[in-house]
Amino acid sequence: MNHDHVLMGVVGRPHGVRGLVHVHSYTAVAEDLATYAGLVDDLGRPWRLSWQGNGVARLCDARGNAIDSREAAQQMVNRKLYVPRASLPEPDQDEFYFADLVGLEAREQGTERVIGRVAAVHDYGAGTSLEIEGAGGHLLLPFTQACVPVVDVRGGRITVCVPDEIEVPVECFPGTAGQGDGP
Repeated sequence: MNHDHVLMGVVGRPHGVRGLVHVHSYTAVAEDLATYAGLVDDLGRPWRLSWQGNGVARLCDARGNAIDSREAAQQMVNRKLYVPRASLPEPDQDEFYFADLVGLEAREQGTERVIGRVAAVHDYGAGTSLEIEGAGGHLLLPFTQACVPVVDVRGGRITVCVPDEIEVPVECFPGTAGQGDGP
């Protein structure tokens, strides 16, 4: 999806046999996801969402046809749901949407050396991370105050503090082929 759309939710596993799905909403109030006009999936297909219970929703396509079977609901698992940026309120002075971070210049704290640009923002459930793309390749950093102490969306940059690398001995990974004295 392009920058004029903002990721607002992800479809999870089916709920029951009648086409309902679990939906993880990224809105401050989960129920608000159903109120946004222009909800589209990552393939650009429009959807309308109506909550049926706590985190469980019914999805209807552009014609108003609801997903009505477990099999059809299974096809929607992990489908990302976006809304047009224009339909969202402007963030306050010190706030931003994660989508605003993509493309920002990443500078190293202390030296102000440009190390790359934010290529993507990831959230796999264990915390948000930023993917920085630069001359040295890709760098994945946790999006924490310690690693990203300054976010200046209007200035087009973030300041990053790259943590020291941590080496983990191979013995910490059971079953690693050809390494150590494993079973």
